[in-house]
Amino acid sequence: MRKIPPLRALQVFEAAARQQHFSRAADELCITQSAVSHQIRLLEEHFSQPLFKREGRVLKLTDKGQLLYQEAARIFNELSVLNQQMIGEQQQALRLAVYSSFAVKWLIPRLSEFRRHQPEIQIRLDMVTDDPVLSHSEADMFITGQKQQKGYWQQLLHRERLIPVCSPDFVNQGQTLDLPWLIKQPLLTVDEGPLGLDWQRWLAHHQLTVTRHTKQHLFSHVLLAIEAAIAGQGVALASDFMVADDIARHRLIALPFPSIDTGFEFNFLCKQRRVKEPAIASFINWLLLQQ
Repeated sequence: MRKIPPLRALQVFEAAARQQHFSRAADELCITQSAVSHQIRLLEEHFSQPLFKREGRVLKLTDKGQLLYQEAARIFNELSVLNQQMIGEQQQALRLAVYSSFAVKWLIPRLSEFRRHQPEIQIRLDMVTDDPVLSHSEADMFITGQKQQKGYWQQLLHRERLIPVCSPDFVNQGQTLDLPWLIKQPLLTVDEGPLGLDWQRWLAHHQLTVTRHTKQHLFSHVLLAIEAAIAGQGVALASDFMVADDIARHRLIALPFPSIDTGFEFNFLCKQRRVKEPAIASFINWLLLQQ
């Protein structure tokens, strides 16, 4: 008889490893945190070695725990696919986790074309503000800043380059657009948390400083700053590819000032073994044609 680990404990372990948190795994599985701990202990006793370690308040996998998690996630995903095949159920939607700015300013305006050519494939967009957890329970496909993730196929979509933009009506005809003019305008500034204020990074990169006459209007998200720029409220910094449609429709103009490369990359990721699934392969092919 084949000796296998206790399957319920393995299921609980996969959730705890993915969430990196026992209480969140308990919520997901609708059991208590003590039940999660009990199942993990059973699995550790089965393998006669620890699967988790604590570093301060952070719960991390041991090397063997990481190996077990990768294989358990793969096995449970394959069982899910097999279940669909056995009962004749077709996947109704591919879930794509994507940043809200990328979705609103680039993906959604183009998605109708994909749906027109592939009406049988449904795409569900799950918008995220931070890098999502890479797991089949979260989404089938991801557009994220993460890269070189083990077990995932990756395609670079865009490298972020910020350009100054404003409404065409914001600039008077014949006006000289130089740096002294720029720093006198309202700068629509995005607070990017640990990265700081985008305009301050732009000014520092180009060795410029604001004057006491410079006004900065703060926004928590780049989408808000872009809409404020369209409304004629000042000059915003935006990813060049995200505002390409607004520029083409004369809602915005790109000002003749230097850009800045942020070093951030937008990457498409999906599980390596799922790249050739017909629906995912069709979406990837379409996505690459849009670049």
